[in-house]
Amino acid sequence: MGNQAKFIEKVSASYNPKGAFIFLGAGLLDGEILAPAKVNLPLKMMNRHGLIAGATGTGKTRTLQLIAEQLSDAGVPVFLLDVKGDLSGLHQPGEVNPALVERGEALEWPFEPTGFPVELFSLSGKVGNPMRLTVEDFGPVMLGRILDLNDTQTGVLAAVFKYAEDNQLPLVDFADLKKLLSYLTDGPGADEIKDTYGRISGSTSGTILRKLVALEQQGVSDIFGEKEFEIDDLFGRVDGKGVISLLNISDIQDQPILFSTFLLSLLSQLFKNLPEVGDLDKPKLVFFFEEAHLLFKDAPKAFLTQVEQIVRLIRSKGVGVFFCTQAPTDIPESVLGQLGNRVQHALRAFTPNDAEALRKTVKTYPRSEFYEIDRVLTSLGTGQALITVLNDKGIPTEVVATHLIPPRAVMGPVDAQTYDQLVKASSFYTKYHQSVNRRSAAEMLEEKTQVYAAREEREAAAKAKSKPRRSTRQTPLEAAQKAATTTLAREGTKLLTRIANGILTAMFKRKR
Repeated sequence: MGNQAKFIEKVSASYNPKGAFIFLGAGLLDGEILAPAKVNLPLKMMNRHGLIAGATGTGKTRTLQLIAEQLSDAGVPVFLLDVKGDLSGLHQPGEVNPALVERGEALEWPFEPTGFPVELFSLSGKVGNPMRLTVEDFGPVMLGRILDLNDTQTGVLAAVFKYAEDNQLPLVDFADLKKLLSYLTDGPGADEIKDTYGRISGSTSGTILRKLVALEQQGVSDIFGEKEFEIDDLFGRVDGKGVISLLNISDIQDQPILFSTFLLSLLSQLFKNLPEVGDLDKPKLVFFFEEAHLLFKDAPKAFLTQVEQIVRLIRSKGVGVFFCTQAPTDIPESVLGQLGNRVQHALRAFTPNDAEALRKTVKTYPRSEFYEIDRVLTSLGTGQALITVLNDKGIPTEVVATHLIPPRAVMGPVDAQTYDQLVKASSFYTKYHQSVNRRSAAEMLEEKTQVYAAREEREAAAKAKSKPRRSTRQTPLEAAQKAATTTLAREGTKLLTRIANGILTAMFKRKR
């Protein structure tokens, strides 16, 4: 048996799922595309999570696009982070051109332009329908992350959140949190929280307040509020196709900690609200985490622990998570070990750091009798990737250098007019466009403060009124003392007058 025949046999046996699957492409061997060596990703394994990695310009975004398209075809809703605002083209069928036709023919996969149902969201509300969360649902750990608080300050924030929960004070937006911090630091609640939760120092409270104000001044605090985004709205279907929800962050790209933490918060909400479903024939939702390295960079331990826990447990809720980044080394090992499906685009080794990243990446792949992994990873072209996934029994498949199929929708943004129409025609425009300001912690605490001040004023008035008045009646001893003092003063005045008159008379006679 020749090497090509052996390769095709092994790949076909390894990537031959019994149920529905995502078709990724065909195997490459010695630079030749072998169409019979088809590389498929079982749909039921999509909730075992995955990684799409590679250097800039190697085709990562198009890979997640082609996977999202086939998920939508299978009726699986998809959530995508649109970093540059250029994924809205998923709504429109792509245009046939010779390069796409040639790629399709080489893979024995005819190119058929197709559009998909999309929903456009935005954290700022400027480039899509608003996607908001309340402060209390965001939680102290994630809020501490975007405010860049240290462990002590995050601990204080956690105590504040606990107080709000115990006292049924809804924390909806920053106004609520700022009011509660002031109330518990130097307001009526300072003594109350001291015994149960511990005293909050003015310096710690001041630091948190300043960072809240700084975030407000950057114009992104509007993501906290109501109407809060409902997680069920990520599970839409249109004409049997899963809706692709796009979160456009092109206007807040300079706030990476904010949007990456917001995505994790969405995952946290999914984990809290979805029921346990076990292993399904296909996932309920697949969540693509673009620019994943931003989530982990300089993250505190408590935050990383929360990420690891969510990724580990959300699989049982029927949700798959794919991290998209430049190198596997961007992902902590505790999370990377949970990513069963790997699509690795080309890596470059121009610097010592690049070479080290390449060496570590090679170690994460099983050995192959057909490839030298390090050489393949540095020689892959655009639209090619080294792939290993879990088969339908959960066993890692053969490592295959793969020539990927092209996306069928437009690979770029729709025009501005179409984009605006998509936003305003959505049912979410009327649902989320206007913010809601209900009675929450700020109003409740203002009322409590006024009641407290009125009570203090009444108590002070009552205390002043009940203070005993000094009696004006004199005892006999006091009367005698007063009479003696008066007599002495009168007689003393007379004596002094006589002495003065005598002195003046003597002086007058002497001058004469």
